[in-house]
Amino acid sequence: MNEEKTTWEKVLQEFRRIWGYKDFRPPQGEIIRCLLASQDALIVMPTGGGKSICFQLPALLQQGLTLVVSPLVALMENQVRELQQNNLPAALLHNEIPRNQRKNTLKAVQNQQIKLLYLSPETLLSMPVWQVLSDPKLIIDGLILDEAHCLVQWGETFRPAYRRLGIVRKELLKHKPPGTKIAIAAFTATANPQSQQIITSVLKLKYPQLFCLSPYRSNLNLQVKIAWTPRCRRHLILNFIKSKKQASGLVYVRSRKGAEKLSQWFNSLQYKNAPYHAGLSSKERREIEQKWLLGELQFVVCTSAFGMGINKPDVRWVIHFEPPSLLSEYLQEVGRGGRDGKPTDALTLMSEPTGWLDPSDKQRQQYFKQKLHQQKQQAKKLLENLPQQGAITTISQEFAQGEIILSLLHSQDQLEWLDPFHYRLKSRQLTMNKIKPNNNQSYYYSQIKQYLITRKCRWQFLLKSFGFNQEAKGFKCGHCDNCCR
Repeated sequence: MNEEKTTWEKVLQEFRRIWGYKDFRPPQGEIIRCLLASQDALIVMPTGGGKSICFQLPALLQQGLTLVVSPLVALMENQVRELQQNNLPAALLHNEIPRNQRKNTLKAVQNQQIKLLYLSPETLLSMPVWQVLSDPKLIIDGLILDEAHCLVQWGETFRPAYRRLGIVRKELLKHKPPGTKIAIAAFTATANPQSQQIITSVLKLKYPQLFCLSPYRSNLNLQVKIAWTPRCRRHLILNFIKSKKQASGLVYVRSRKGAEKLSQWFNSLQYKNAPYHAGLSSKERREIEQKWLLGELQFVVCTSAFGMGINKPDVRWVIHFEPPSLLSEYLQEVGRGGRDGKPTDALTLMSEPTGWLDPSDKQRQQYFKQKLHQQKQQAKKLLENLPQQGAITTISQEFAQGEIILSLLHSQDQLEWLDPFHYRLKSRQLTMNKIKPNNNQSYYYSQIKQYLITRKCRWQFLLKSFGFNQEAKGFKCGHCDNCCR
């Protein structure tokens, strides 16, 4: 018992030395204990709740390497920059890194000089990186999936490499000495019970400890307004931003083109802003982030690519110029406001429900349905011609969107991964009507639509949607538009 106390005292000492805080916020301490004990975990904590410390500290205290799988370059760069500024052994790998730097990073990994390696699912499953990680002499302590909701949102339709992460531990352990343990922990701010189940199943978590914190933020004032026409939508957003004076904010749109167009309009009105989306170069994105953080830009007109892991505490307002596709996406994005705990307004604009005067929201819904139908047809065609087992690279070369279709089949339990690079079909008896999107996407517009039109407390709706039924009973936040009505 005394030895355990001494060990924990060392953990606290390192925490105070590196981050300067006096003590952990619940449940940070419990999560750190769990990861230090090499136990699997699923952690759902609100944005700004201090998730990064929960996996960074155990990684720095352990002997080997911790792999941090992260969805966006901007998110990786921000976290690694902060760690490196504190002289901590962290590095990142992604496609935009120059070859020499990539080579040096891999060498440092081989020499066990890195404690935290940030990389995307695609980079993790690239052959040069995989070969280094498979070295029997390389000690790997853990695999962290940061922003784990991306596995649910993107795993079938956009980033199929996410669906192969479940085989990573098993395959790495084949190359490591007997008795080696690699813990897996998934961190996210938004995962309803169905999403938690998908994450647990895909990652093959073993008896994971679940840490689930309510997403409720008492300083976030949620409101929804109907924009009857496209002109009305612009009028509403302009009036809202005018009322905020020079306060810092974010405007979320759903497409690159939409970000460019809206930003241009604001520029013509002399507002200091910039468009931000995945189509910009790494350098352009970094410059925009920096200008916004320093207050040189009042706001950024952005797609969902912006904001993950960027720590700006004084964001006083967040606007959704168009409703997001998923409720989890919405909660992520409004959560980027008010990290300092001060009152913050979050406004969402929606088309009138019939879509007669402004069909844009309905058109986005239609686009999703068409895309899903197209993928079903491709899956059907591929299934007829698919070898019983084979290499993913071969299928990707032979079929358009081959990797996405394999992931779609995996999500329907029709296919298994033999290793991160090879598959085997379980069955060809697939009824195509059974191919459906994952639980979150099956709600697609219906769930977000219910949220937009509800007359009840908006926070109560969110609590219930994310599985906090006990907390939702009789709950009234007193500060959303419906409570204030």
